[in-house]
Amino acid sequence: MVKISFSPIKELVIHEVVRMSHDDILRERVTPAGTVPLYWSDGILFSFSSVPMNKDIVKDYLEGKIHWMEVHFTEMKEYKPVLELKDQNYGGELKIRVIDTGSSSLHTDVAKWLKGNVKK
Repeated sequence: MVKISFSPIKELVIHEVVRMSHDDILRERVTPAGTVPLYWSDGILFSFSSVPMNKDIVKDYLEGKIHWMEVHFTEMKEYKPVLELKDQNYGGELKIRVIDTGSSSLHTDVAKWLKGNVKK
């Protein structure tokens, strides 16, 4: 039988945090090809972008340290699987999926950190 190991993330380095309005975070997920989902955990709706992989980033990753270039977020008390953006610039109403990542210890810790460390 194959040995299976679990090596959880030990550290997350966030290089930029941006609090956004609800509609702006939805607009951010609109692309020419469609929409990109958002994440929700513990009352926080957010997106993140990872740092491009290189030797140093891969080394950090294997040692349990990951980097996110940016986190964009807004508060949203209750989870909703689909959010609607009504904007004339997009020809009406767009639907954006939201993934409930409340079972992820990393995402839950990020949500708590954002609530306690980013000024309104």
